Amino acid sequence: MQLRQWQLECVNRALEHFHANQRHFLCLATPGAGKTIMAAEVAAKLFEQDLIDFVLCFSPSVNISQGIQKTFSHRLECRFDGVIGSVGCSYTYQGMLSFKENFWQLLRRNRVLVIFDEIHHCSGSTLEDANAWGEEILLNIQDQAQYTLALTGTPWRSDHAPIVLSRYLDPDNQIQCDYIYGLREAVRDGVCRNPKIVLIDNEELSITSQDNEIQTFSCFDDLFKGSSISYQSVIKNDLAIHHILNLAIDKLESIRQLNPDAAGLVVASSIEHASYILKILTNTFHQTATIVTYQETKPSDIINEFRHDNTHWIVSVGMVSEGTDIPRLQVCCHLSRVKTELYFRQILGRILRITEAIDQQAWLFIFAEPKLAEFGHRIELELPNSNVVLRDSKPKDGVEFIGSINEQKSSHLPNLPHCLALSMGDTFGNEQACSLPNITIKGAQFTSSINLSIELLGRFREKIISTFNSPF
Repeated sequence: MQLRQWQLECVNRALEHFHANQRHFLCLATPGAGKTIMAAEVAAKLFEQDLIDFVLCFSPSVNISQGIQKTFSHRLECRFDGVIGSVGCSYTYQGMLSFKENFWQLLRRNRVLVIFDEIHHCSGSTLEDANAWGEEILLNIQDQAQYTLALTGTPWRSDHAPIVLSRYLDPDNQIQCDYIYGLREAVRDGVCRNPKIVLIDNEELSITSQDNEIQTFSCFDDLFKGSSISYQSVIKNDLAIHHILNLAIDKLESIRQLNPDAAGLVVASSIEHASYILKILTNTFHQTATIVTYQETKPSDIINEFRHDNTHWIVSVGMVSEGTDIPRLQVCCHLSRVKTELYFRQILGRILRITEAIDQQAWLFIFAEPKLAEFGHRIELELPNSNVVLRDSKPKDGVEFIGSINEQKSSHLPNLPHCLALSMGDTFGNEQACSLPNITIKGAQFTSSINLSIELLGRFREKIISTFNSPF
């Protein structure tokens, strides 16, 4: 396989690093750039130079581990399953915890290259501040491995703990990477798609208390800051879900006119949430869809089947995030309750992988929750010449506007043309929600666990960040 330019550069940099007796190498490359292929090439070169005897790979999930095994077996032209005759094996970080002392003897008695995919899952500069996976690396790999190659697309942790095997520079405590390939470069080189991030907001929000006291807000940002209404109540609301799915489905259908195999991903907040979204996709919008959660018997088989079939959508709870390679994904709805920048960028990475298809659009749809909006706008600010398109139902001078609800699909939406009722309660009819008192708002019935109700009286509006430029 012919390497991309960045992969060739990184391979040469890693080999120079190892030849200089520096044993630990950290590569930061944007999600979707092809880190696994690069790592397999490093291993192949070290074998050719007779510098290693064996390769161990660790990654966050079974699905990623299986992908690594396939890539390495293909490049090394040898079995890569740990049995007699193989040159290596691929494991999950969780599996690392079950290894006994006789397994770790492999590193002490042989020249072993150890590769860590998404190394940011493993924390600790010492045993005192390490998590379970980081502790295993510090105890059994850091001083025993011949070489280590750590890979990441997001070189930080939400808990701000140090990433294992990494170096940090004073005084700002910034991580020092040995090779960096950012999304700006990847888009420039045609390695990754240039994504568009759609921030969905509403222009007129009204909260009514039990005492009929009314508060109004002009956007989600003001709502979350000035009331007890939670972000989770938005992503679990019936009309809100219908609206974001309507936009995403419309976009996917336009892409599939040129790319018939293009697909979409919905990242849900819970298994119940995912099941509810699946019903809307299949029963209301008549889309083909599948669901994958940790409750499935063989979730990796579901992902593998979806990777190669023609199903429109896959709905996931934490199973299709970082490292999962489904290149035909081009549209994504972020409806998870997780609002960290790490997770935001990893989800975005699922729709960035370039294919040979004609249309290489990539669209991420999110509600304009303050943190999520900040992640998008932080990137936007890095591009002084970026093209930001505002979309709304009412034209304004100098800005392009498109109606926020496709007329052909408007019949699929709940019968609430001008308002969206939200509550803190669970709106999906589970046992806990069914035990709560019912309230009726503008003709729609919801359950509420607090004495607040909210109406979105204004039309939805969308802001599109159409150019992406980031060092990560």
